[in-house]
Amino acid sequence: RQRILEALPTSSSSLSVRGPEAPQIAKVHSLMRLLLLRAGTLGILSRCSPPSFSLRPGPPLPPLLSCAMSSSASLTALPMRERVSNKELVQEASFIDGAFVTSPASGTFPVHDPASGALLGSVPDMGSEGAVAAVEAAHAAWKGWRDVPAKEKSVILRRWNDLILANTEDLAVLMTSECGKPVAESRGEVAYAASFVEFFAEEVKRIDGAILPPPNPNRRVLVSRQGVGVCSLITPWNFPAAMITRKVAPALAAGCPSVVKPAQQTPFTALALAELARQAGVPKGLINVVTSSTERTPEVGRELATHPLVRKVSFTGSTAVGKALLALASGTVKRVSMELGGNAPFIVFDDADLNAAVDGAMASKFRNAGQTCVCANRFLVQEGIAEAFAEAFADRVRALKVGHGLEAGVTCGPLVSRAGADKADDHVRDCVA
Repeated sequence: RQRILEALPTSSSSLSVRGPEAPQIAKVHSLMRLLLLRAGTLGILSRCSPPSFSLRPGPPLPPLLSCAMSSSASLTALPMRERVSNKELVQEASFIDGAFVTSPASGTFPVHDPASGALLGSVPDMGSEGAVAAVEAAHAAWKGWRDVPAKEKSVILRRWNDLILANTEDLAVLMTSECGKPVAESRGEVAYAASFVEFFAEEVKRIDGAILPPPNPNRRVLVSRQGVGVCSLITPWNFPAAMITRKVAPALAAGCPSVVKPAQQTPFTALALAELARQAGVPKGLINVVTSSTERTPEVGRELATHPLVRKVSFTGSTAVGKALLALASGTVKRVSMELGGNAPFIVFDDADLNAAVDGAMASKFRNAGQTCVCANRFLVQEGIAEAFAEAFADRVRALKVGHGLEAGVTCGPLVSRAGADKADDHVRDCVA
């Protein structure tokens, strides 16, 4: 503490730092002094405090310090901006043509913490006009990006990867606040999301062609690979970071711009990734994020699946919505990639390793509170091991700690919505009836 005090100037006015960092350094100096004051060091700090400083208890801590020093319980009641240290990651606007934009005409919709019900913030409720603007911006950006050398694309993608990893904790808090999964799982997803960017940062340098045997000796047959164009990417809420980077990173590597439509429950994670991409140097228009409420999502989805400038549609979500998008995209014969709902039995035979079977069942059934596309939705257990498996599985389920994902020790967060909770309740009531 004494070394810190000796390093501190007697007042912020004696700071000699110049340039754009000066205001931030002055603010850090003030916050350092305030922290030490609150720690009971008023007497020691008397030599570096201005004469006007009083020895009475100081004013309430500024929001930044309040957030840093508060317990996880009080953190869960805060809006999103006060939950993270890097405030630039929290954007309450759609991202179109390299800028965060709002649409007064369309209004906004609220985003709530599924565990505490706290209002996290609000984002624009874009409709077809927002989708069209994003598609047109993406198409305009495509012309320049497709000719950028592979090495330059790789450098930009690598910077994006590095920024994602550098902001792991804040991104994890964003995800947990929006979708409810325990923060340890969210940290794992950040690393998982970054891994796609890292992979395609290298793979972009290996996009090659082919020389094929010609039908006659007077001809040569060459094959080159080129980006298809604007990609509409519609992503789910249960993996709000990884499902975006898994689609956007290969698109950028192939030379394609993207329009991302995140789930209405988790727009902040998508917008944070867009901000980090902007900081990494991704040119404007190559990544666009259009936010919309449940009510206006069909309108946006229809535009993204039918607009003539869109060449590719990728969707992760329910089978019903996937069918609808396939039908819409067929009108202009777009390329499509669909990752739709699963039907996953978990099968245990008599000769199975009981501990391994229970470990696998817990990971499959309770990761993200069972809200994954490969989550086991029924168990088929051979009679000879059924009783032992049921007992061991029940013991592990009893050991789960259910609560807010930001609280220490929580291993199972909430279901993302009231509708999801009601559906689970119906299943249980049907089972015990």
